[in-house]
Amino acid sequence: MSNLNISNFIWNVADDVLRDIYVRGKYRDVILPMTVIRRLDAVLEPTKQAVLAMKAQLDKAGVANQHAALCQASGEAFYNTSPYRLRDLTSRARRQQLKADFEAYLDGFSPNVQEVLDKFKFRNQIETLIEADILGFLIEKFLDPSINLSPRPVLHADGSVRLPGLDNHSMGTVFEELIRRFNEDNNEEAGEHFTPRDVVELMAHLIFEPIANEIRSGTYLVYDGACGTGGMLTVAEDTLVKLASEQGKEVSVHLYGQESQPETYAISKADLILKGEGIEAENMQFGSTLSNDAFPSREFDFMLSNPPYGKSWKTDLERMGGKKDMQDARFKIEHDGNPDYSLITRSSDGQMLFLANLLSKMKQDTPLGSRIAEVHNGSALFTGDAGSGESNVRRWVIENDWLEAIIALPLNIFYNTGIATYIWVLSNRKSKARQGTVQLIDGTEWFKPLRKNLGKKNCKLTQEDVRRICDAFLNLEESEYSKVFPNAAFGYWKITVDRPLRLRAQFTRQAVDALRYATGDEELRKAIYSEFGARLYEEFHKIRKEIEAWLTGDDDEEEAVEGETKRPSIPEKRRKKLLDPATWARDRKLLEAARALWKVMGDEEFPDFNIFRREFDAAAKEHGIKLTAAEKKLIQLRLSWRDPEAPEVIKKTVKAKPEDIEATAAGALHGRFLGKVDGRDVVITYEPDTELRDTEQVPFLEDGGIEAFFRREVLPHAPDAWIAPGKTVIGYEISFTKHFNKPEPLRTLEEIEADIRALEQESEGLLENILVGGQS
Repeated sequence: MSNLNISNFIWNVADDVLRDIYVRGKYRDVILPMTVIRRLDAVLEPTKQAVLAMKAQLDKAGVANQHAALCQASGEAFYNTSPYRLRDLTSRARRQQLKADFEAYLDGFSPNVQEVLDKFKFRNQIETLIEADILGFLIEKFLDPSINLSPRPVLHADGSVRLPGLDNHSMGTVFEELIRRFNEDNNEEAGEHFTPRDVVELMAHLIFEPIANEIRSGTYLVYDGACGTGGMLTVAEDTLVKLASEQGKEVSVHLYGQESQPETYAISKADLILKGEGIEAENMQFGSTLSNDAFPSREFDFMLSNPPYGKSWKTDLERMGGKKDMQDARFKIEHDGNPDYSLITRSSDGQMLFLANLLSKMKQDTPLGSRIAEVHNGSALFTGDAGSGESNVRRWVIENDWLEAIIALPLNIFYNTGIATYIWVLSNRKSKARQGTVQLIDGTEWFKPLRKNLGKKNCKLTQEDVRRICDAFLNLEESEYSKVFPNAAFGYWKITVDRPLRLRAQFTRQAVDALRYATGDEELRKAIYSEFGARLYEEFHKIRKEIEAWLTGDDDEEEAVEGETKRPSIPEKRRKKLLDPATWARDRKLLEAARALWKVMGDEEFPDFNIFRREFDAAAKEHGIKLTAAEKKLIQLRLSWRDPEAPEVIKKTVKAKPEDIEATAAGALHGRFLGKVDGRDVVITYEPDTELRDTEQVPFLEDGGIEAFFRREVLPHAPDAWIAPGKTVIGYEISFTKHFNKPEPLRTLEEIEADIRALEQESEGLLENILVGGQS
């Protein structure tokens, strides 16, 4: 029976037994654990009596630690000491007796299996199954002699195979197909927890084949930080063992994984227990890889992963202290002289953090180092501005020369999404030929369509497709489908382009009066002043509660007075500032100072803000009007407006040095302009106009660098612009579309003409028919 037929069989069991008791989306709560239980039970059946005999012997001898002896008796890494097998429970006629015996049967499993059952929360379902009187029927279905869930074959009397065994790889495929179907019926992301086997096999070949000849006999550690049902680890182990065997080497592979979904974790752990690797099963850990790393001090030889993408990790972020307080050494690192280099991404998508987690676990002191293959969607290539966590991860990876290649997969290759997906291949021991470069491979056209969709998956990678991609990767040659770029091709400088602020200024009644509300929330402050007047300044403490009640609005009233509009409540943050008497006092101070200076300076309009500011400061000093620098600036800006024809607003001037005079042009590019004040050479910096501020991306490979780009692309359009000093940020992004875009060829004039003539023939006489038809 094929894997798909076994999946269909189990699905039909669910439909036959659980219909009308469970909604389809909840079938999984019963079927997944029952499948595991039957598989464990089938393995233990041949040694059941030996285990019971050993148990009795150990109890009689008073042995407390019985685990090792019972495992030896069962011949497995687990056992069951209850007096029952599943098939013994089918004869129970009374519901309560079946319940008691079934619970005793579950309790008889060894502690490592108990953890699996606990993660499934299967015991919570027993009461429902008993009340509906379907537990016995369910057990009978799973004991159907036409299906074999054991890894061992079922034999005929003559020793020939009646039903082949279901190895762990095949069982994983069955589980994954069941999960996909359960999720679809529950309107969840189908296949969220696993990767199609064809993609997994490709990933395994990509990390093992380049070093196949360098594999030595020994022990290798393989890790998956988002291991799901463990299928990726199983395929990786099988591939590594096979390649080593072909080289005449003998390797021992230890698998490590972490998974945050309870049921998929349970499946992965059960898989290793069934393989007889009881100790290895302890290397499967439950919990969030991001906020609770199970292997903080481990390093691994090979790592494969398909982390969740486009999925929020906000809960993990909060557990880790938030962006500001996070101190996890995987995500706050030292790079390029920055001891606090942040790899922390947006909370809406944590996929790049899974990559950072893998990179933190690379081996540094072995000949092979570590090799990594991880699946990402397209946003990992380009999302995130320069200096963002996503861009910083890309920069960290490429500047350390770890990225070997990125392979674009066919669309609709995954069960849960039809979007573009990519395999990133990384190593900290690049071959000499790959050093300093990144290979991009377009594998989007290498696939075979499926006869029937599996979720959103409508195609698969055949062995020939896998071979073609691997050959393109190993050959490292330029072609229509393979491009090799220097690392610098993906880097850029993000420069900030500033232009000078240009203002005119004048005292006007409207501008001066508006200073009463200079702190902000002008309309609201106007309304409060209209209500409470001068009392805001003279007895604020007495009217504070009235103001607070006024700000609370009419939300608490059941209904507003007829003809009056309900006043909404003001949010707490805004309310706090409005209830601060210091803000009202300061604004009155600004208003009174402006009125006093207005009397001195009059209504003259100043086309040059620099002259206005100088006279304003002089008048304030002469008349003893004391204002802080911030208060002066606030009043002056409130009395001014932008004018593109006005002179530039000077921020500061400093005495020019000889080198400044020699480097006038270069200095101007960075906002240091040479000028004269009172006959002296000075270096002037202007106030930037934030409304005119812009940014540009300058590729690392730009001929002449930033300054050449600026002269060519910016200055012709904005001659007064400059590059804001100290604001240039390095970013990295990778554009597959740019390098593999295949525009549709334009049609020839002959083809267009032929189409037009064909349309003319089709419509010939149509207008006449319409007109004639209209007259008849």
